[in-house]
Amino acid sequence: MAPGVARRARRRPPRSVRSARPVGVRARSAEDWWWDRLAPSGSGYHLLQSDSMLLVLPGPGPARTRVQRRAARRTQRPVPPASRAAAVKARPRPAPVSEPQQGPDPGWGDRIPLEILLQIFGLLVASDGPMPFLGRAARVCRRWHEAASQPALWHTVTLSPPLAGRLAKSGAKAEKKLLASLEWLMPNRFSQLQRLTLIHWKSQVHPVLKLVSESCPRLTFLKLSDCHGVTPDTLVMLAKACPQLHSLDIQHSMVESTAVVSFLEEAGPRMCKLWLTYSSQTTAILGALLGGCCPQLRVLEVSTGINRNSTPLQLPVEALQKGCPQLQVLRLLNLMWLPKPSGRVVTPGPGFPSLEELCLAGSSCNFVSNEALGRLLHDSPNLRLLDLRGCARITPGGLHDLPCQDLEQLHLGLYGTSDRLTLAKEGSHLLTQKWCHALRELDLSGQGFSEKDLEQALAAFSVTPGASHPALCSLNLRGTRVTPSTVSSVISSCPGLLYLNLESCRCLPRGLKRAYRGQEEVQWCLEQLLTSPPSSS
Repeated sequence: MAPGVARRARRRPPRSVRSARPVGVRARSAEDWWWDRLAPSGSGYHLLQSDSMLLVLPGPGPARTRVQRRAARRTQRPVPPASRAAAVKARPRPAPVSEPQQGPDPGWGDRIPLEILLQIFGLLVASDGPMPFLGRAARVCRRWHEAASQPALWHTVTLSPPLAGRLAKSGAKAEKKLLASLEWLMPNRFSQLQRLTLIHWKSQVHPVLKLVSESCPRLTFLKLSDCHGVTPDTLVMLAKACPQLHSLDIQHSMVESTAVVSFLEEAGPRMCKLWLTYSSQTTAILGALLGGCCPQLRVLEVSTGINRNSTPLQLPVEALQKGCPQLQVLRLLNLMWLPKPSGRVVTPGPGFPSLEELCLAGSSCNFVSNEALGRLLHDSPNLRLLDLRGCARITPGGLHDLPCQDLEQLHLGLYGTSDRLTLAKEGSHLLTQKWCHALRELDLSGQGFSEKDLEQALAAFSVTPGASHPALCSLNLRGTRVTPSTVSSVISSCPGLLYLNLESCRCLPRGLKRAYRGQEEVQWCLEQLLTSPPSSS
């Protein structure tokens, strides 16, 4: 051998020799390794294999066949010493795993009847709305897609451009993009639509409502919130194409009064609910109502917009009673309301015999008096809710003369207006003695009744032997002169009391002047009042 070759041979590192498998150990496959990892022998678990999943179940495993038992015993026997090639040839093959007799059904979603799926989806839609649930459910499988595509589930929809509130060009582009999708959705999904809400539509209101008139004949409710560009032709077209449309909400939208009047002239006989925002054009709409174009109207709400209108609203009470005799809910919210003078000789109107809710609440003092309230409610025996927050000129005597006997909610709170007014100090007992059997909510916050008068008023809720407990569950005494003994008495007499507001009550000890929510907090207040020392104030 040449010297150079010998030198390179000496420098070459020794070749690694693969270690042979110990004699008597069988080669294990990947399937055997996973089997032992997931369900080791003696762990009390066994594997159940299916087409699309592998389950680890407790309890004894499935019974093995006779061939499997023999193969297991054969693998436990030691292999005699032999060469590597002989050991590889003698290595026994793993026994085939038999398919289980029973396993999970991978297509359980397709086996549910379509009628059952529709009922389940209907319950979810009723609680959470159709979107985004129906859109996600349609991607599960073909059966779910078929169920989610049923127009009967798409009965309530709210549509708002995704770029609302940004630049005008971006908003218009987003509205056109959504409108292109609605051209397919309206005939294919919204054919049984009943309630539609449009929010922040600035330029494409007319095309959307045109699609609705062509594809949604069952529409009953339409709400336009912060929408512009509603023309008379659009609303008249909708009134003619949707014979079941009976509710219209156009609060906080720029809609011409001529458009609303034209709509009411077309759909007035079937109109039941109407929501308006007070502006300079509201007079024309109210004139149509006073003329009797909506004899079946049951809900009328007029509220102020973001920019409050300081012009008082003069509403002829008797004319409204004649034009809307079926009215059940009347709300004049946060606006300066003046009943139109009836002349020297006061002729009582027909009243509202079906009225159940009257709300004249406002953030500032209004001019509603006992005389105006009597003109409104002189023939309303079924009144259940009376909200007079901010009406500082209403006295307990005027409320006591009302014909309703089963009033459930009475709100007389004064918020930020009592400092400039002379408030009544007596007469609160006239309210509780008349309605203590039915009152569930009572709000006297900010009123100036004396300690003794409040004690006499709240004593009406005391339980008499043999009588049932009062129904009172909410009591607001914020800023009043109620005493600790009076509060303790009313809590003990009303076990169903869930809300109690004692903020800024000057006669109560410190630490207890706050709002209590829930029965536990109310009972804690009672315990503190019973254990605290009497206050010097």
